[in-house]
Amino acid sequence: MLIQSKKVWIADQFVPAVIEIHEGKITDVLPYESRTPDVDYGDKRIVPGFLDIHCHGAFKFDTNDANEEGLRNWSKHIVSEGVTAFLATTITQSEEVLTNAVANVAKVMEEGYEGAEILGIHFEGPYLDMKYKGAQPEQFIAKPTIEQFERYQAAAKGHIKYVTMATETDEDFTLTRYLASHGVVVSIGHSAATYEQAVMAYAHGARSMTHVYNGMSPFTHRANGLVGAAYRLRTMYGEIICDGNHSTPAALNNYFMSKGPDYAIMISDALMAKGTPVGSKFIFGGNEIEIYPDGSAHLTESGTLAGSTLRLNEGLRILVEEALVPFNYAINSCTINPARCLGVDDRKGAIGVGKDADLVVLDSDYSVLQTYCMGNAKL
Repeated sequence: MLIQSKKVWIADQFVPAVIEIHEGKITDVLPYESRTPDVDYGDKRIVPGFLDIHCHGAFKFDTNDANEEGLRNWSKHIVSEGVTAFLATTITQSEEVLTNAVANVAKVMEEGYEGAEILGIHFEGPYLDMKYKGAQPEQFIAKPTIEQFERYQAAAKGHIKYVTMATETDEDFTLTRYLASHGVVVSIGHSAATYEQAVMAYAHGARSMTHVYNGMSPFTHRANGLVGAAYRLRTMYGEIICDGNHSTPAALNNYFMSKGPDYAIMISDALMAKGTPVGSKFIFGGNEIEIYPDGSAHLTESGTLAGSTLRLNEGLRILVEEALVPFNYAINSCTINPARCLGVDDRKGAIGVGKDADLVVLDSDYSVLQTYCMGNAKL
């Protein structure tokens, strides 16, 4: 199959090109109009498929539900926002619930599904700080141990790829070092870590931070906190929710301009409420949440922010048009940066020969006209 556009995102720029796709891969990239295309997108932008490495669910499904069809429905329909790969993300709960949740993801991955590729599991909790727990249920927050994590990883059949934890609660960084040595990304989050403790976590293998600004010790000019470390540790990845609610456009600009083009990662942190009407109520981590008119999710009891319903194509628009982040910084944050963080950049995150044919066609208003997953048109 051949598709072409006058605006194909290659090497940090839009160029006119023809993309040849065969058996799920990009097999050639050619000069514009050098071959007769099957589909001509004119001046519509073609960018790499989006990766969402922190999303709990959508369409009334939550990863913790351990429901096969719910997960399959999610992966099938998340392509509507340009997502071609994602990590199914858990929330702190009992060992039984989490074991069932990760086993369900592994089962669906092995038995088959449609749509966006499930790259594995983001294990958010239960190894978190009580003060910065956010919407995570405190009764299930636990002390980090290798023994317990190994039980979870066994149930997941090795598919836990990324763990959010408060590394300052990890005695002698025992689990941090274990995860890093076994190819699992350690992300500091829901954490009261000081700046100095964050640097030590980096020294022991932590390589990311979870939803920067939210659920972490703040920055001041004398106590720099985890936010200060997110600014200063420029070779540490950092997720950030780009919905304009969790962080203002000015805060987004500050973070991206400090971080540079290569280490910021846009996430949705989306909940099962994505795709449901304003005012909908759901149980998340054992707590009731409600969707506000701006699309944000809040704990009903306290009003605390509890995640989002963000679509990544809308996050891209907010970054570029409202936060005034350079386009290459913004597009990298949902394509090549998460791919590199997870170590799948050999096939994901960019348009080039030999890469998976994961592509998104965007209209001028950032709406998704078409998503290709492994070369298959999904809209």
